[in-house]
Amino acid sequence: MIQLSETIIDVSGVWFAFNGQPVLQDVNLKVPRGDFLVVIGPNAGGKTTLLKLMLGLLAPARGSVRVFGRPPAKVAHRIGYVPQNVHVNKTFPVSVRDVVLMGRLRTGKGWSRHRPQDRAATQAALEKLGVWEVRDRRIGELSGGQLQRVFIARALVSAPEVLFLDEAMASIDAQSRGEFYETLTELNRTVTIVAVSHDMMILSSHVKSVACVNRDLHYHGAGEITQEMLDATYRCPVDLVAHGVPHRVLHLHKDEPHD
Repeated sequence: MIQLSETIIDVSGVWFAFNGQPVLQDVNLKVPRGDFLVVIGPNAGGKTTLLKLMLGLLAPARGSVRVFGRPPAKVAHRIGYVPQNVHVNKTFPVSVRDVVLMGRLRTGKGWSRHRPQDRAATQAALEKLGVWEVRDRRIGELSGGQLQRVFIARALVSAPEVLFLDEAMASIDAQSRGEFYETLTELNRTVTIVAVSHDMMILSSHVKSVACVNRDLHYHGAGEITQEMLDATYRCPVDLVAHGVPHRVLHLHKDEPHD
């Protein structure tokens, strides 16, 4: 198991705007090796923007982002990424195994022939994610949960040191999420994980730290989400209610007196 130690992601004084509208302002964040960080916040609060800045897909207007001490684009080979929306042509005749093998394509080699070590790494990734038994099925035949596991396997097959997940749990049914999070917890024994999610209740029992983002960032270095963090991030009172299935209930807003 990785021990939390050196900082591998350093976000310092970052500002970002889109079409002149501020999205992030003066965001600071340090992620140690071995962390399982969940990033939560309201829609349009800047969660995915922050993730893309850490991936090097966006550049900050001010401040700096370093991954392993370098600009993210310089260390892309050490990073795995599963985006929020992976569009799949369900009629395309490609197998699960071939999709994961795509993660082993070597830079500058084009569609080179896969080596024995590529196939071995693919089998290991599929087994780790629990989808080896569907390796020969077409990708369009899978359930949402199976599909997400395959995409994570594809991200892991190149042996990244940090894995970024953007709403990777959204297409997984509530009954399967507990098992899915157990899989992520097991992966976290060897890989640092940064995940954007709305599913706060289940994640709170698995993660090591939490970042609440709504333009600015509130960080809590323990795997729990406090009422104060939620109120500060969502800027209205929030109750968390669990009855086997996680969900969120917002208090009704009272009308403020007008002058």
